[in-house]
Amino acid sequence: MTHRRIGVFVALWGALACATTATGQEEALAVPSGLDLRLQEVRLEDGIFGQPRAARFRFVAPAIGEGASFADVEADFAYLCENLALPWLAERGENVPRVVISYAARDIEFGAIDPEIVQFFDAFRVENGTCIWENF
Repeated sequence: MTHRRIGVFVALWGALACATTATGQEEALAVPSGLDLRLQEVRLEDGIFGQPRAARFRFVAPAIGEGASFADVEADFAYLCENLALPWLAERGENVPRVVISYAARDIEFGAIDPEIVQFFDAFRVENGTCIWENF
């Protein structure tokens, strides 16, 4: 399986997820849940086992480890797909048919399982420049 990890730099986070105020202070990306998020990494993966190529946007959201439920953050996933993932991919000329957005309560290595770390995932099919939720 070929994975290509895309490094995520402060400039990327600043360009995609922060607004600059008149005084130069940065404001965090506002998502429907209102949670504080940090982008851990973006991964572009070649499809395997008949699965399509995918882009994974992995976020750290400490509040999900403190009791925030999937229902509390569910609207964030489509919002991030449409407003962060699709523009990021378009800017780089990346054509991927699937986007996966994930939250973890704290940093965790990709693919690792730790029962102490809450993780939520949602997947979207990309069609005609929009994100369509997929039940996976």
